[in-house]
Amino acid sequence: MTESILAPHHHDADELLLGFARALRAAGVPVTQDRSQAYLEATSLVGLDDQRATYWAGRATLCSGPDDLDRYDQVFEAWFLTSDRPMGRAPKDERQVQQAALETGESGGAGDELDEDTLHAMASEAEVLRQRDIAEMPASEKARLAAMFETLQPRAPHRSAQRRTPWHRGDVDAQRTLRLMLRRMGEPGEIAYRRRSTRPRRVVLLVDVSGSMSAYADALLRLAHRFSHPRPTRGAPPRTEVFTLGTRLTRVTRAMRMRDAERAIIAAGETVPDWSGGTRLGETLRIFMDRWGQRGLARGAVVVVFSDGWERGDASLLGEQMSRLHRIAHRVVWVNPHVGKDGYLPVQQGIVAALPYVDDLVAGHSLATFEDLIEVVAHA
Repeated sequence: MTESILAPHHHDADELLLGFARALRAAGVPVTQDRSQAYLEATSLVGLDDQRATYWAGRATLCSGPDDLDRYDQVFEAWFLTSDRPMGRAPKDERQVQQAALETGESGGAGDELDEDTLHAMASEAEVLRQRDIAEMPASEKARLAAMFETLQPRAPHRSAQRRTPWHRGDVDAQRTLRLMLRRMGEPGEIAYRRRSTRPRRVVLLVDVSGSMSAYADALLRLAHRFSHPRPTRGAPPRTEVFTLGTRLTRVTRAMRMRDAERAIIAAGETVPDWSGGTRLGETLRIFMDRWGQRGLARGAVVVVFSDGWERGDASLLGEQMSRLHRIAHRVVWVNPHVGKDGYLPVQQGIVAALPYVDDLVAGHSLATFEDLIEVVAHA
């Protein structure tokens, strides 16, 4: 590895290296902002002319454990050593030329057929990507899938409120009907109606970021970010709370409220201390119920647990806490990335203990299953 990683393409060095760090994070390696900065400093010391030195600089600064090494090698090869590695940010004039070619269709018949075939191939490729298991994707496909999360449009579930609002049918609004009559000097007129208004119901997301869920953690946080920025609705703004579960319970709601998804995930990664660690679902759920859930955060809410159910602690404690959660929540949804796969049976001790208190057990291993989950939450 003596060739420069900048040849033959001419990328800005920092942009190329930071793009590599983002691709690693999309592949499931917990790359924080500090590690990215350390990587830039290390490569500035060893120089970009030597691929071997760049490889070892990234391996020493971006990887946090032996589990990250295989993914690091795959992403490094895909990013630096293949000819179709992702390009840097394109100039504005280049993007404008490409858009004009697609919209005007100035080329001849053969060219139109080629463009149409290309568009069909791109659409088919995107559909395949929606259905694929995220854990089996290489880093380049995860980077493309990250952009497709913008197509998800979560909708907050609603509950009935005490306040009544004018409507074209429903109960007769006697006071408003009387006011309308007084405006007409007592002449009878149109009868006013009203109905109960609705308010967005709170959604609480509990995301398992332990080692067994590390391949899905980045995608689940992107999904949580989309839930934190749902489609605008009438009434009060929707409220979404996000926590991570592992050996500790961490509230990442503030990080998820950042508008930019990349910044939100980086901020969450800096907040979570037990990324890719062990799993103590029962203990962390007990802390959630004692500090937030029982005090009102989970009351009447739709609680969504993202976990494969691999519990290393006391499974009876997990069952006890799920029972508490089920009593105060409006609905409990458990998202398991292995549900729906061939040969999967819910026999893990954690999922066995939790299953009696789960209203919906749904799959969560692809973008298509995330869309199904959004419908389940919206109609809860």
